Amino acid sequence: MPEHHSSDDAVRFGEMLAQNLGIDTVLENIAPALEGAGCYTRQEEAVRMVVPEYGTGWKCKLVLPSILESDRLNITRLTVQNPSGEVNTVRLPHAAYLQMVAATNYKQRIRKMTEYYHADRLNYAVSGTPNRLEYDQGFFVKQGDGSADFKPIAHLYKTQVYQLARHLGVPEEICQRPPTTDTFSMPQTQEEFYFALPYDRMDLCLYALNNGFPAADVAPTVGLTPGQVERVFKDIQAKRRTTKYLHMRPLLVDAVNEI
Repeated sequence: MPEHHSSDDAVRFGEMLAQNLGIDTVLENIAPALEGAGCYTRQEEAVRMVVPEYGTGWKCKLVLPSILESDRLNITRLTVQNPSGEVNTVRLPHAAYLQMVAATNYKQRIRKMTEYYHADRLNYAVSGTPNRLEYDQGFFVKQGDGSADFKPIAHLYKTQVYQLARHLGVPEEICQRPPTTDTFSMPQTQEEFYFALPYDRMDLCLYALNNGFPAADVAPTVGLTPGQVERVFKDIQAKRRTTKYLHMRPLLVDAVNEI
């Protein structure tokens, strides 16, 4: 389900995986639906709140500064690239950030809507894709990629998902690719967009926090100082608090008997 900002590899990898697993495919270009919903226009409006000259030929992405250097608020920033290739990073005001995220979330929701269309016509269930790190940390869009009938890998750390992929014979080119958001017009890793560390070290820190290992014992394993590990622990806990609503069921005025 590519769109205007999808990477060149997105469709190729999808077709490669489907062919490897013997799965039939349907190519759905969701760009017209996103255009009709105003996704791209609203994204550009948000960017122009801080970069007024942003327009045709420009690219952008959202990034987080490293939390390893000091204790401070972790504020999302906007990186833009002009048509001549010059790159600049600026801080986003709250309103611009919220509009940018809200507009971008159209992509995950329209993809999920398309998945459910095919599930309905084929009488299938929809499988969710979050692994344990993503599920725990709220790295998904509510009623977007977070919506599914079952989530078969939500209990597995991302490192284990890579191990499972190799065990199942997923092509090595896919297994070697770093996790990306594939959401914005500039290339972007999950680390610079959301997580404090690369996924393999994030897995270790999440496991350590879940199982009560002190930061001093974790630090040599992940190549950080104890103070840096404590910052990662705090970041994990902060994301759990701020994304708790993503896991919540709809609120009711009064109790209703359920099946």
